[in-house]
Amino acid sequence: MTQTYSERPYLPDPATAPELFDGLLTRRVMAYLIDLFLMGLLVLVLGVAGTILGFFTFGLAWLSLFIVVPAAIVIYYAVTLGSAKRATVGMQMMDIVLTPTRGQPLDGWMAFFHALLFWVSIWISWPVSLLFVLFTPRRQMIHDLIMGTLMVRRSPMIRHWQRTQMDR
Repeated sequence: MTQTYSERPYLPDPATAPELFDGLLTRRVMAYLIDLFLMGLLVLVLGVAGTILGFFTFGLAWLSLFIVVPAAIVIYYAVTLGSAKRATVGMQMMDIVLTPTRGQPLDGWMAFFHALLFWVSIWISWPVSLLFVLFTPRRQMIHDLIMGTLMVRRSPMIRHWQRTQMDR
């Protein structure tokens, strides 16, 4: 389960770049809480709109809420993580960013599947998913390992990649 620097030399190593992982777990939790609040507001707006529309559509809009609300949450993640910033609003506020680890670009589809896998893994077994972050050297959760992504601090990451580019 542990990944050494020699196995993946293109990934930042916590031993040589600890600033990328400093306080990462706390920052991820705070970013998640901020995003939950924002998604709660989004769900509230959709719920009110769906309730009002339900009266005009003889209840059809009420049935659509079972699809619209979860879709809005996953789309929120896909749009924000799939953007050039590669971070949700909460992640931006906490100075963390999602980075691909397998040499592929982080596009909207990968961000969509990352969010979907996050919610499925949390829904199925949140204690195991949270324990993974405590025992992986790069503080990756199950969905990060499966999707090949890594969360790091944004500002030190920019300096790290600039140093890496100059060393080549």
